[in-house]
Amino acid sequence: MATGQLFSKTTQALFYNYKQLPIQRMLDFDFLCGRETPSVAGIINPGSEGFQKLFFGQEEIAIPVHSAIEAACAAHPTADVFINFASYRSAAASSMAALKQPTIRVVAIIAEGVPESDTKQLIAYAKANNKVVIGPATVGGVQAGAFKIGDTAGTIDNIIQCKLYRPGSVGFVSKSGGMSNELYNTIARVTDGIYEGIAIGGDVFPGSTLSDHVLRFNNIPQVKMIVVLGELGGRDEYSLVEALKQGKINKPVVAWVSGTCATLFKSEVQFGHAGAKSGGEMESAQAKNQALREAGAAVPTSYEAFEGAIKETFEKLVEGGKITPIKEVTPPQIPEDLNIAIKSGKVRAPTHIISTISDDRGEEPTYAGVPMSSIVEQGLGVGDVISLLWFKRSLPRYCTRFIEICIMLCADHGPCVSGAHNTIVTARAGKDLVSSLVSGLLTIGPRFGGAIDDAARYFKDAYDRGLTPYEFVESMKKKGIRVPGIGHRIKRGDNRDKRVELLQLFARTNFPNVKYMEYAVEVETYTLSKSNNLVLNVDGAIGSLFLDLLAGSGMFTKQEIDEIVGIGYLNGLFVLARAIGLIGHTFDQKRLKQPLYRHPWEDVLYTK
Repeated sequence: MATGQLFSKTTQALFYNYKQLPIQRMLDFDFLCGRETPSVAGIINPGSEGFQKLFFGQEEIAIPVHSAIEAACAAHPTADVFINFASYRSAAASSMAALKQPTIRVVAIIAEGVPESDTKQLIAYAKANNKVVIGPATVGGVQAGAFKIGDTAGTIDNIIQCKLYRPGSVGFVSKSGGMSNELYNTIARVTDGIYEGIAIGGDVFPGSTLSDHVLRFNNIPQVKMIVVLGELGGRDEYSLVEALKQGKINKPVVAWVSGTCATLFKSEVQFGHAGAKSGGEMESAQAKNQALREAGAAVPTSYEAFEGAIKETFEKLVEGGKITPIKEVTPPQIPEDLNIAIKSGKVRAPTHIISTISDDRGEEPTYAGVPMSSIVEQGLGVGDVISLLWFKRSLPRYCTRFIEICIMLCADHGPCVSGAHNTIVTARAGKDLVSSLVSGLLTIGPRFGGAIDDAARYFKDAYDRGLTPYEFVESMKKKGIRVPGIGHRIKRGDNRDKRVELLQLFARTNFPNVKYMEYAVEVETYTLSKSNNLVLNVDGAIGSLFLDLLAGSGMFTKQEIDEIVGIGYLNGLFVLARAIGLIGHTFDQKRLKQPLYRHPWEDVLYTK
């Protein structure tokens, strides 16, 4: 492996298996370091394509998303680092696929639990093709002031505290990602900071070893001293011992192998990492520390003395003129995400939507404050749900039952009415359910099913003003307005609409008062004296009875009733009901596999 620097300020990566937070942390680090371009060139999310919106400083950017590794590498030939956030199940296969791409030079595998046999194959392929594997079970690595992998070094506050926004003079390598964060902080306190830091991962067979990176640091001119944090288990540290003895490393090395406490246990102890288990005296922390000390590394007597050893080595290099103190710079301020700033109370921002009928922020959605589970447990029905979502209150059972009856009675009126006809024609044209449904719903208006609100509005106004049926009808005639809710193309005075009769029977049986309905019946009596088809239709029946429901329930003020009628609540009942029938007609036509509809010539009057 050896060679030198892995990353630079122009390094770009491909990120496998989209994770918003680590990518955003990489981009925030880029901005902190003053990079001109984002370090994440593209995202690979199997099965997905498009773009992901993220922030580069204050600017919102769109990062391309690719469904395959090959496509991403072809689209971003300058991206030579592959950051693999796949699970342990697919990490090996996706990492091998990346290593086989000619553009990929470094692969970082974050997942723990990758099978050792798979890892060995990755290591063999990487060595044979002069490529670098960091991990598995790694947090990644960082080139201070230039590039970092995923969650390396944690939060922006920690990165600033560790002075990772600009390069220092120390090369650092560790098995542990968590301890890397600790050492970045320690090194920043007693030296001019990190130049490059790598966590190789805690598995038994890491893709690259401690000595691999130490030898590489030795070839980087900017690295003046090297800090190594090993751990008990395995024999990786002994390759570093041999390199020191053979004179392959000519820079000061400060090292510590953690796990000295293992001797306090009577039996063998497995520490956090898969590789952190002593397999004998040679693999103990004490033996490794002693071997490193004898090979020439500065090894303290305890971890507590590690910081002092690092400080002493650094100060000697400064005194010897080998390190020139770095002029400190002030990093730019990273804009804080709005949601975080709001939670911390730093800013206030206006909302864009107001909702008073439902809330999905808790353990379960609520309708007008009523938990969904409560609705089910109480055996409530569709009428009760409409009561909560439309009227924001639990109406009495007779009210919700009336709503349900209206929906049932208005669900369909055959295939010949305009709404059903439109839906049928659209369905037969091969359109989808939503298109077919909407084509039928769009016919609802003043001439078809949309007269319920107008009927309620005019009946209420006339009744409240004390107009007689004669005065009401004749005043409408003078204005040139047909009385909404009166008149039917088929039904007559001697052939009443059964739906109207059912609604009237229910209301007379269950409503405390039906004054508006009785007024509508009186108007019907007068209009029938003029023409036998001027009967009270279902729009008029629902409109007048809904007025009685609102007024008679005692749960609505006069202003609320006027608002409900004015907004269009009552037509909403017809829209909701008729949608059921229109969906049925769509399914019917598709089930029957009906061909494209063409209107017959003989049913068209062609004229000049």
